[in-house]
Amino acid sequence: MSTVPESPAAPIGPKYKEEEEKPHATVSKPVKHSNVHILPQTPQLIALLTYTPHFTPVPASSHLHRLSIPNSMIRDKSTVRGDFIFYSNRIIRLLVEEGLNHLPVISSSVTTPIGHTYSGVKFEGKICGVSIMRAGESMEQGLRDCCRSVRIGKILIQRDEETSKPRLFYDKLPEDIAERYCLLLDPMFATGGSATMAVEVLISRGVPEERILFLNLIASPEGIRSFAERFPKLRIVTAFVDQGLDEKKWTFRPGFSVDKGHVGFDFHLKSARMPTIRDFAQNHLQVIGTFIARENKSSHHQWSNCHVYLGI
Repeated sequence: MSTVPESPAAPIGPKYKEEEEKPHATVSKPVKHSNVHILPQTPQLIALLTYTPHFTPVPASSHLHRLSIPNSMIRDKSTVRGDFIFYSNRIIRLLVEEGLNHLPVISSSVTTPIGHTYSGVKFEGKICGVSIMRAGESMEQGLRDCCRSVRIGKILIQRDEETSKPRLFYDKLPEDIAERYCLLLDPMFATGGSATMAVEVLISRGVPEERILFLNLIASPEGIRSFAERFPKLRIVTAFVDQGLDEKKWTFRPGFSVDKGHVGFDFHLKSARMPTIRDFAQNHLQVIGTFIARENKSSHHQWSNCHVYLGI
């Protein structure tokens, strides 16, 4: 059995505190690539990833309730699905905010209500989001919260069971995507096969590599290393580089609260309940049709049968 090196531990806390006053916690593994940007390992981020065993609940009626530190986070095995969704959303929001900092800006001045001139900056260009289905869709709302009316494309990539290689099933992208900066969304980054194919799809549509920004919540060190080397002009923003993968190159170590991480983010979508086949069909009719067309070589007949069977 292969061994995975432990992630480093370091004191975390504000700079004004002495080192001996700061608690030690597991932090992200460093990555020696200039195009990889790891979120600062702050107490807030580490707390969202871990469990606070000595938390004292505050009654919901108390005015302090909204200020309390949550006691179950996305790594703790006892975290319920609703909490997983809420706290992973907080990390996704941090990722999007940091990602926007890497977009180009130009000088811009405005006049304030009292007649003074304020010198600032404004974004130069247009953006769009591209989610790698299905887990990447869990990051769409975080992007919409920061960028109102942002256009979002989708790419569906599945691992071929026979070859274990990624296979493109479907893509729907803005027609003018070559003129935009693309924020590629996928919370889980294991071997990087799906992300690599997604980037190749974007480049084939005319998007320059330097205009692609990959936002990711958890990455494996081996996956992100090879990805960064393959696309040196692309920028990667991740919250945490984990210890590594298991022998099957599937499960992250130390892992997540909701089954495998992929499952947790797949069912992150829309609500805390597990989506039904009807939910999936209503949101992805065209994806199902494309899949049937490619698998059965008889798109019209098979798609009609599927449509009738689902009763939608």
